[in-house]
Amino acid sequence: MFAYLKEGVSDPGLQNIMKGFNTMYPYLKQIADANNIADPFDVRVVEAYWIGNELLEHVTSQQFYRHLREGLRMRDRQGAKPFDQLVDKLRHGARMHHSFHVFNAYKRTGHDAQFHDLDSMDACRVSWGKAIHIEGPKITVMAKPLLLDGHHVKLGEAIERTITRRLEDDGTFDELTSGDWITMHWHVPCEVVTEREVGFLERYTQQSISLANTTL
Repeated sequence: MFAYLKEGVSDPGLQNIMKGFNTMYPYLKQIADANNIADPFDVRVVEAYWIGNELLEHVTSQQFYRHLREGLRMRDRQGAKPFDQLVDKLRHGARMHHSFHVFNAYKRTGHDAQFHDLDSMDACRVSWGKAIHIEGPKITVMAKPLLLDGHHVKLGEAIERTITRRLEDDGTFDELTSGDWITMHWHVPCEVVTEREVGFLERYTQQSISLANTTL
């Protein structure tokens, strides 16, 4: 998937991958519709959901509500009270970013309908880190961990983390050097990103954490 994002292409291969994610596809469709983009798998739409960009600002609260109620059937899945708490966050600036779903929909809504804990939220969010050492398939980065602070969650100070490239890696990290930024998802390196993209990712992640802390 991230290889497609890197190349900026959309074709049936990408579509087949993403349609396998029951939660992700409705987000992509809604972001695309709100921005008058015909293809939900347009690279700009995929980037908006995973990393964050200006497209998220064009989705209205009403569209987001219909997405949660009708697209994801969150009220049916999680009950009236959790759904009402979720909807209230739309009035406080919630955006259709992957991190919003991770931090504010406490029960996973894909094939594995279990409640998130701190470790799974930290792994499921798209995180970012600056590469400081590369040795074979091992990449060591400085990255901010998700921490519990009383009854709230927050991003801590950057610490060293070592992750391993997948065997099926497409060469994305062959030219990686110290100082480059990368994203990570479920302990796997995903793509090399720019400082601008890191800025978007951190902005929307922090916003989603702040909204989560209102109901933790």
